[in-house]
Amino acid sequence: MRMRRVAVLGGGPGGLYAARLLKLAQPACEVTVHEQGEPDATFGFGVGLAAGTQRKLEAADPDTLRDLVGAGFRHDMTLTVGRRTVRVHNDRLIGVARTELLAVLQRHAEKAGVRLEFGTRRRAEELDADLVVAADGVSSATREAGDFGARVDVGRGLYLWCGTDFALDDAVFAPVRTEHGTFVTHAYPYSDNRSTFLVETDERTWRHAGFAATTARTPADATDGASLHYLQDVFAEHLRGRPLIGNRTRWQRFRTVRCARWTSGRTVLLGDAAHTAHFSIGSGTKLAMEDAIGLVEALGAEADLSAAAARYEALRRPAVERLQELARRSQLWWESFPSRLDLPVEQLMVAYMTRAGNVPLPRFAASHPDVVAGALRGYAGTAPALPGTDVTDWVLDRPLRRPAGDFPRRAAHGPDGLHEVRVAVDDPWGEDADGLVAAARAAVAAGAVGCRVTGPGDRPSVLTRMDLAERLRAETGGLVVVEAPAGCRDDLAAGLVSARMDLIHLTGEKS
Repeated sequence: MRMRRVAVLGGGPGGLYAARLLKLAQPACEVTVHEQGEPDATFGFGVGLAAGTQRKLEAADPDTLRDLVGAGFRHDMTLTVGRRTVRVHNDRLIGVARTELLAVLQRHAEKAGVRLEFGTRRRAEELDADLVVAADGVSSATREAGDFGARVDVGRGLYLWCGTDFALDDAVFAPVRTEHGTFVTHAYPYSDNRSTFLVETDERTWRHAGFAATTARTPADATDGASLHYLQDVFAEHLRGRPLIGNRTRWQRFRTVRCARWTSGRTVLLGDAAHTAHFSIGSGTKLAMEDAIGLVEALGAEADLSAAAARYEALRRPAVERLQELARRSQLWWESFPSRLDLPVEQLMVAYMTRAGNVPLPRFAASHPDVVAGALRGYAGTAPALPGTDVTDWVLDRPLRRPAGDFPRRAAHGPDGLHEVRVAVDDPWGEDADGLVAAARAAVAAGAVGCRVTGPGDRPSVLTRMDLAERLRAETGGLVVVEAPAGCRDDLAAGLVSARMDLIHLTGEKS
């Protein structure tokens, strides 16, 4: 599809990258980026770019990626609970300062011939263009004014973004218990003297610490100084006594954006304007830049905008929806994170890596045998030789001794006298699940030895009931058996090591 003029609303990573790729693909087309802010005015701290995203950017535009990697800061990942730390190596994970990311993308957009217009708010309907690319963020005015079938779901947990004036040694996941409740940081370095330091907590803790009041007092474009002062004391050890830095830093709840349509007329949504995925597994920058690649590919392959828009969605929607589902599971896991703090740190790392069903236990064992061996030792009191052992079979073959009985294998039908819990919920920590847990608690109090958790045989349903089983195990004190098809053995093994259940009953297999 040949175009005379393209307007891009939003000068963030997705908008700038789409503009450059469009101009490279169609040099005769006039491409303008309209950004309401100033070129050097941004908020936020660092942005993470994983290996998979880097591969896609390299295929689309190696020159830009080269400069982004050159500006990036490599790091591993650690999980610290109390005095115990476990490390996961990742030699291609980098953090990049958001200011530097935008500077690189602005420079490369202008080099390609894109016109950048700053300091003026534009609306799609006032622009003379064959195509308007709306990359105007999670609060997109274009999306709200248009016919895109948008839905926004708000999370239960609260979080804020801040930073530090030094580089952490690695990415850090670290919970800290306080008199008010648990706070957890997700932090990572992005330059030799800066780190992103994100903190999240549950609503009960947030209120007990007085942050409902400080949030109400903080204007939308200001920083909640009282919260930063409190949190820098909470995380003083990880901060090495240094202060936290704010930049429009205030508590907020994550908003998951979904749209039935990404196109309306000549306007196409891109990035956070079209969809968001929780920061614990998704990256708005990653999704937006990959959207840009998909959009330009679709425009080059089709003869008219309608066909190109359909191709763009066909290319991108499956990947986006898959990531949104992974992120939804990850978000629910993090919002319930404090209930897992008594797990040994290696088992907690396995729980973290397998929380969304995206990293199979055997794959994690192959890449990080030392971490998984430590987790298996915590699970069974011993560990096999890794690699070389079928870790799933090994986990299922371990014995279990409980007051309800001795079981030679974890793959077992379980004892008589179990309360049956049939799971048909999407949110294991939602109100419907609360009712299931209350009924199970009452059954155990009345003499049931525990619960048998059943439900549909599809994998998403199995993952959900594994999460509910974790709640039942923690909140009822009874034995918990999860029933699931044999095809989900790897997921179930990860659940056993992560203390989500005690036994599994494999349907379609003798156990």
